[in-house]
Amino acid sequence: MKFLDTAKIFVRSGDGGAGCVSFRREKFIEFGGPNGGDGGHGGDVVVECVAGLNTLIDYRYQQHFKAGTGVHGMGKDRHGARGADIVLKVPMGTELLDEDGETVLLDLTRVGQRVVLLKGGHGGFGNAYFKGPANQAPRHANPGQEGVERWLWLKLKLIADVGLVGLPNAGKSTFLAATSRARPKIADYPFTTLQPQLGVVAVDGQEFVVADLPGLIEGAHMGVGLGDRFLAHVERCNILLHLIDGTQDDVQAAYRTIRRELRAYGHGLTDKPELIALNKADALDAADAAAKIAAVARSARVPRAAVHLVSGQTGHGIEGLLRALARPILARRAATLAADRPSNAPAGPAPWRP
Repeated sequence: MKFLDTAKIFVRSGDGGAGCVSFRREKFIEFGGPNGGDGGHGGDVVVECVAGLNTLIDYRYQQHFKAGTGVHGMGKDRHGARGADIVLKVPMGTELLDEDGETVLLDLTRVGQRVVLLKGGHGGFGNAYFKGPANQAPRHANPGQEGVERWLWLKLKLIADVGLVGLPNAGKSTFLAATSRARPKIADYPFTTLQPQLGVVAVDGQEFVVADLPGLIEGAHMGVGLGDRFLAHVERCNILLHLIDGTQDDVQAAYRTIRRELRAYGHGLTDKPELIALNKADALDAADAAAKIAAVARSARVPRAAVHLVSGQTGHGIEGLLRALARPILARRAATLAADRPSNAPAGPAPWRP
C-alpha cells in the first residue's frame, strides 16, 4: 500500500430541506387548516479516528465529500428525514488544517475520537409552524438553510515512541529490521528508505514503537535530497535515536549535519531527548571505535559512556541500547497515567471482595 501523509480535500455539509405549504382537505371537514411539515436537517461532516490505518491514500483518488441533503417537508404534518452524515475516517495522528495549511483545526491522537467538523443546515419550517390565532391559514414556509463548505488539508504525523534520524546509509533500516518484525528495504546505496517505516520493539517485556525515516543530508531544509518533509513524523516522538555510520571518516561532521538540519526545521526537535549510537561496530577495530566515540562525544558534549557502540548486522550492543531507550519512554508513560488518574482514585488496583 502506498504511503501518503498529506492530502487536500473539499467538504460540504448537507443543505436543510424546505418546509411545506399544505392544507388539510377532507370531505366532511370544513376548515381543515394548515398541515405542512418541516424540512429535515442536512447531514453533518464528521471526522473519526480509527485503528488499522497508517496512510491517507484513501484521499488521493477522492477529494470531494458532501453530506446528504435533508428531505423536504410534506403534507399531513409529515416532516422530512435528516440528511445522511459523511464520515471521514483517518489514521491516528492526523491533523486537520485550514486552507492556508498552517492553522490547525483538529488534532486526532486517540482511536475513537469523533468530531463534528461541519454542521448541516437546519430544515425550514412548514406552514403548520406559523399557525396561530392571528394567522389561522398561513400560506408560506421557510426554505432550508444551506450547508457549509470549505477546503481542508489532512496531514498525518505518525505516532511513535522513538524516531530514527541520521544520514543515508547510517544503518537505520538494518537497525529496525534487527530489533522488530518490520522488513524495510535494505541496500548498499543512499536513500533506500523512501517513506517512513514503523516497527514494534520489545525489551524486558515492554514494547514501544520505532519510526525509521528517510535519511537527511546537508541542505535538507531547503529541499536537497528528499528534503525534511518526513520530519513531521518525529514531532510526536518521545526520544530521538541518532544513528551514525561508524565506518565514515568524519563522524563529527555527520553528527553536526543532522543537528543542523533538525535546528533549521524547528518545531522543538532539538529540544527532544537524544540518544547517540555509533553503528556498524562489526567493521571497526577497538582503537578506531574508541577514537570515533570520543569524537562524537566531543561534538555532542556528552560523556563517552553516553555514546552507544552497536551493530545492526551482528546485534552487538543492541540490547543495552534498547534498554536505554525504554527507560525515558516508560517514565513518560507512568507520568501520563498519573496525570490522567483522578485525584481521589486509589493508586493501585481495588482490593478483592467476595
